[in-house]
Amino acid sequence: MTEKKPRLLMEHIHKHFPGVKALSDVSFRLFQGEIHALMGQNGAGKSTLIKVLTGVHAIDEGRIWLDDKEIRAESPLEAQELGISTVYQEVNLCTNLTVSENIFIGREPMRRGFIDWKEMNRRSHELLKRLNIEIDPSRLLGSYSVAIQQMVAIARALNVSAKVLILDEPTSSLDTNEVQELFKVMRKLKSEGLAILFVTHFLDQVFEMSDRITILRNGQFEGEYLTDRLTRMDLVSRMIGKEISELEQLPVVRATHKGSQPREAFLQAHQVGRKGSVEPFDLNLYPGEILSLAGLLGSGRTEMARILCGVDRADQGELKINGKVVNLYSPRQAIDAGIAYCPENRKTEAIIEDLTVRENIILAMQATIGTFRYLPRKKQTELADTYIKLLNIKTPSPETLIKNLSGGNQQKVILGRSLLTNPKLLILDEPTRGIDVGAKSEIQKQMALLCEKGMSILFISSELEEVVRSSTRIAVLRDRRKIAEIDNDGVSQQDIMQAIAGGEA
Repeated sequence: MTEKKPRLLMEHIHKHFPGVKALSDVSFRLFQGEIHALMGQNGAGKSTLIKVLTGVHAIDEGRIWLDDKEIRAESPLEAQELGISTVYQEVNLCTNLTVSENIFIGREPMRRGFIDWKEMNRRSHELLKRLNIEIDPSRLLGSYSVAIQQMVAIARALNVSAKVLILDEPTSSLDTNEVQELFKVMRKLKSEGLAILFVTHFLDQVFEMSDRITILRNGQFEGEYLTDRLTRMDLVSRMIGKEISELEQLPVVRATHKGSQPREAFLQAHQVGRKGSVEPFDLNLYPGEILSLAGLLGSGRTEMARILCGVDRADQGELKINGKVVNLYSPRQAIDAGIAYCPENRKTEAIIEDLTVRENIILAMQATIGTFRYLPRKKQTELADTYIKLLNIKTPSPETLIKNLSGGNQQKVILGRSLLTNPKLLILDEPTRGIDVGAKSEIQKQMALLCEKGMSILFISSELEEVVRSSTRIAVLRDRRKIAEIDNDGVSQQDIMQAIAGGEA
C-alpha cells in the first residue's frame, strides 16, 4: 500500500547564523488531517525551523513543498498567502482593537471605499462559531481572557484559508480547563483536514494530542515517530541524547530543619496582604530550604511573590528581614535587603532583548553600585563568563544579543543576573515554564546547590511534579488566599491537589 503524500515537506534544510549552525540537514513532513508534535530541547532548532518555513529567515540550503508545489516564502505575509499560518506563544494581537479588527486586520471587507463593519463582525462571528466560541466580535479584544485571545489568533489564522496551522506553545498561559477547550478545537480542525504542527514542552499534551512526533537535537534531525509507538522515557532520552537513568538523578530536596534544631527565619511575613491582589498571609522563609507556592493559575502565587520582592507594595501586615521590620517600596530596596526576583514573564519583565548576554547578566549589579560608578568592561566580561560557565548557558559569546538565545538559555541568564547580587533569598516565579527537560534539570540542580550553601528559595511552579521533587515545604494557595502549608516529607502530587481542592489553613 502506497503511503499518502505529505501536505508539507521540508527536505535537507540548512540554516547558519554567525557562529551558530542552527539547522543542519533537517527534514520534516506534515500530513493533512494530523497533529504533528515538533520536539527538542531549547536550542534544538524548533523555532528556527518554523521561522524558515514561515519566511522570517531565508534558508541556506534545502527545499520546501506544499501540496507538491515547491515554495519559498520571503515573509510571514507571503507564508500566510500560501496557506501557512502561525499562532505564537505570546499572542501577537492588538488588545486595543476589537475582536473582528484583529481577525481581519489588513484584509477588512470594504463597501463603497469604507470598511464594512457589519460584514466584518458577521464573518468574525462565523469564524469564531467554527471554534465553538460565542463572544461579541465588536468588543475590544483586551476585555477577554488570554484563552479567548488565543482562539481569536487561531480564527485569524483560519481566515486566510490555512492549509497548515502552526501552534507554538499555545497552552503555556492557559489553565487546565482552557487547555481542554483548545484541544477540542484542535481535534475539530484536524477532523476538517487541517494539518497542525504543535510545539509544546508538556509531554502529557504531546501524547494526548499528537499523531506523530519529530525530534530535533542540536540543530539536527533525530527522528520521526508515530506517537503510539514511542514511550515517554524514549522521547525524553532521544531529545537530550542521554540515557533516562541520567534524568532520574535530578536533585531532590527534602525538609532538613526538624526536631529541636534551631531555626532563624531570614524573612517573616505576618498578615501581609494587598487589597485586590492577595489576602493577608503568614509566611516564614529559612536559610537552606526551598519553599514552594502551589496553586492553580490566578491563585495568588505571583501576587505574593511580587509583594515579597518590592514590585508591589503591601498595604497591610508586617514584614521582617533578619528580625527587623522593613518596608519594601521597590525591587531596588529588596535587592539591598538581600532579595532577588526572577519574574514569570521573562520577555516583558526580565530580559532586555537588544542588549547582549553580558549586559543582561550585569544589569542588577550595575544598579546596586549606581549609575555613575560604571563597572569596568573587563570585569563585566569576567562576571558574564563565570555565570555562562556555571549555569551552562549556550551562547556563541557573551556579546550575543539575548534575544537570539533559546527560552531556556534566556532563563538561565536571568538566574545568573540574580545570583550576581549575592542574594540571601531568591524568588523564582515559573523559572522552568516553556523550557525543555535538560534546562529544567540544570535549574533544579542549581537550586539544590544554592540551598546547600544556605540560600533561601521561594519557588513557584504550575507543575506539581516539580513542586514535590524540589521543595522543603509547600504553601498551598486558592483564590488568592494561603490555605495550607505542608512539610514535604513523602508528600504526593495527589496530596497537594487535595489541599488545593479542599484544604483549609
